[in-house]
Amino acid sequence: MKRFLTGLLLTVTVLILVVTGAVYGIGYYLAPQDRLSKTDAIVAISGGDTAARTTEAVKLYQDGWAPILIFSGAALDPSSPSNASAMARTARESGVPASAILLDEAATDTRANAAGVAKLVHDNHYQSIILVTSPYHQRRASLLFHRELGTDFQIINHSGLDSDWRRSHWWDTPKSLALTLSELQKVIYEHLAGSKK
Repeated sequence: MKRFLTGLLLTVTVLILVVTGAVYGIGYYLAPQDRLSKTDAIVAISGGDTAARTTEAVKLYQDGWAPILIFSGAALDPSSPSNASAMARTARESGVPASAILLDEAATDTRANAAGVAKLVHDNHYQSIILVTSPYHQRRASLLFHRELGTDFQIINHSGLDSDWRRSHWWDTPKSLALTLSELQKVIYEHLAGSKK
């Protein structure tokens, strides 16, 4: 009986550790972060907290990680300036010269961000980028950008801060919980869609 109870306790302890690790692991899986190194361009895509993404991309540029900023994103209202244009305006107001900014103003989702940016990257013969998005969105964005640019293309993942989401506490609020579960579902879909190609 003592041996049974010891085995049961050990099993329950292992299960608790596995579940706890999996829960914490989800946030870290969705938000991969790479060590920074110099690249040909910094790419920031709109959506989520666009202002935070823009701020982080501009900071990376000002810190000398790349000589070019690429902003990608259409406007929700077609009669308004694109998100990419608004991001570029913020960058210029922060001292980034217009000559250091490229725009993809047609992208309406992450897949289109990847396709539009890939065209700019190929046209300019870039070999590497730093990809800036919200942390919960980083994994899926990286998957889609690699699909467009090739698995050998160097993409450095680097998220902007997001006031509504933390990878170590993604379950804290209903909003961050919903964001996480939605994004996890989309990542799984992209993995499955990619494996069928």
